[in-house]
Amino acid sequence: MDKLKQVLGGQDGGTTDGTGILERANQASTLAWGTRVKGFVVCFILGVVCSVLGTCLLWIPGAGLPAFAVLYTVGNICSLASTMFLVGPLKQLKSMWAKERALATAVMLVCLVLTLCAAFWWKNNGLALLFCILQFLAFTWYGLSYIPFARDAALRLCSMCL
Repeated sequence: MDKLKQVLGGQDGGTTDGTGILERANQASTLAWGTRVKGFVVCFILGVVCSVLGTCLLWIPGAGLPAFAVLYTVGNICSLASTMFLVGPLKQLKSMWAKERALATAVMLVCLVLTLCAAFWWKNNGLALLFCILQFLAFTWYGLSYIPFARDAALRLCSMCL
């Protein structure tokens, strides 16, 4: 009853125990492990299907590039969001902006927006394709950061090839 009085009286600033809305949402998500894995798989497969379908639509004259840009970007967002099922939204957001991933996250998110701008606003096919490639590279670099020593191995592999 006291809590209700505080909220109705405007004394509750949204939190009383120091937790934010993301932390409360994270605590409220009590999915079983099997359900989390199913959510991850469905969301990840949806992301891959959107990306592949977008790539197939790229070759359609006229409307191919905007469809590609939207589907490829939605696919990357779904793939990125799929990991929230495994670790939870708050931990995922904190992890995305950790020191070792912050640059890759920022580049990836900026390229997501720039891809859509290039396809719809600027109507520049070359830029849209360039931003999709940068999206892919940033997403790959971001993903490699979760695997111990994977970035070092990728850099060594690239230096051997060049």
